[in-house]
Amino acid sequence: MWAETNNQLVASFTFRDFIHAFTFMTEVAFHAEKMLHHPDWSNVWNRVEIRLSTHDAGNIVTEKDRELADVITRIYARYA
Repeated sequence: MWAETNNQLVASFTFRDFIHAFTFMTEVAFHAEKMLHHPDWSNVWNRVEIRLSTHDAGNIVTEKDRELADVITRIYARYA
């Protein structure tokens, strides 16, 4: 699901419709805020694209990114 490219963890998630995609994003947002680690993401209708890197570490992939990716993967599993 996640690929490491250009110093980022990258994944694409597909949902039934916009409401499910937006609900997923909202849930991820709550977890990201608790972790003080925020994704670079976009949403078009039923698809969410997420890119993770740690800006404070020079825009590279760190353990913070891997931890958030794991959280996001667990959230997505409930939608699949």
